[in-house]
Amino acid sequence: MKFTSNAMHTAPDVGQAITAEPAAPRTLRTADLVMLSIGTFTLGVDGFVLSGLLPQVAASLHVSVSTAGQLTTLFALVYAVGSPVIAAAAGAWDRRVLLTAGMGVFVAGMIVQATGPDFAAVAIGRVLAALGAAAYQATAYSTAGILSDDSRRARSLAVVAGGSSVAIVAGLPFGILVGQAWGWRTAMWVLVVLAVVSALAVWLLPPVHAPQLSLRERGKALADRRVLGILAGTVTVLTPVFLVIAYLPAIMRTSGASIVAAMLAYGAGQVTGTILVPRLIRRRSARTALIRGACGITAAAAVLTATRTTDTTAAITMAALGFSAGLTIVPQQHRLFATVPKLAPVAVGLNGSGIYIATALGAAVGGAALAIGGSAALATTAAVIGLLAIIVATTANRRV
Repeated sequence: MKFTSNAMHTAPDVGQAITAEPAAPRTLRTADLVMLSIGTFTLGVDGFVLSGLLPQVAASLHVSVSTAGQLTTLFALVYAVGSPVIAAAAGAWDRRVLLTAGMGVFVAGMIVQATGPDFAAVAIGRVLAALGAAAYQATAYSTAGILSDDSRRARSLAVVAGGSSVAIVAGLPFGILVGQAWGWRTAMWVLVVLAVVSALAVWLLPPVHAPQLSLRERGKALADRRVLGILAGTVTVLTPVFLVIAYLPAIMRTSGASIVAAMLAYGAGQVTGTILVPRLIRRRSARTALIRGACGITAAAAVLTATRTTDTTAAITMAALGFSAGLTIVPQQHRLFATVPKLAPVAVGLNGSGIYIATALGAAVGGAALAIGGSAALATTAAVIGLLAIIVATTANRRV
């Protein structure tokens, strides 16, 4: 089953079933993919800016830093629930309309956060932003996959994912700069501008629809064991990564510039991995790329137990962790398109949920490890979860 832009369909005769079969192949240009990556970059920066500004947010809203941190948890939970629901409910929409609507809701959430007088108002803004991000991000990936043939799909997904990877490099320094110079609310307004640009850029894309399926048919992705196996791989392989990121100051037992340098190294590594993974998928397979990424994540977490207290070696280890993480996200999306092509938009939405579930699990498991074993237990715990990820990656859905 292949997908096509709306422009490729002709009007059916009365009583003729409408299908998703294309009249001719249609692929996205690199410029189209860059337009989609502007949006994923914007959403990625949002995720890292707030984390970098939690002390300022807490002081402004008159709450503790731990309470302010729950804004990130709230975002992750809403995204995880909202992504597959939106993908299923709006499956018949023109992808451009859904992308624009998603970014519009995200903009509304940013404005509410920038102007919210108290924690409750800002929390409402985070909910809106999460719903908008869930609508945009999963749709951006599914659009790239729908309008790419099998030989180009991995590259297309990597370009869109590159926006999120670059955001890791840019997001944290941007957050610190804005926090020191203009305050966290100004950062929200900057994101509003970026989001508006993203929404406008969407209309330069060709019209495109996913296959026309009923809501019940789209829900079948939730019951497909092959899909669930791939999603289990996403959750397990990324949980140790998010554990390390969430507790990096505790792991390295430092703060400030050392953490910024380590995160920049991680981001540079992830960008590199994301750039190189399409070639690995093309020459070997998406499953091979995932397994290598899982092995790299596990090894980096294990090495971090020894290198964590020295800034230079910790940064090098974080670069290796980022590179390995960059080998895992695109292969999972590619496998979902190969496994359930008709249900790919919903499945990709579920994969996005899996990423945010991994975020929440990493924070929760890391918190327990820190409370029980102290900072020394964090990297070790991440490595143990990594071993589980290797098992899942090598045993689940071996055919793709």
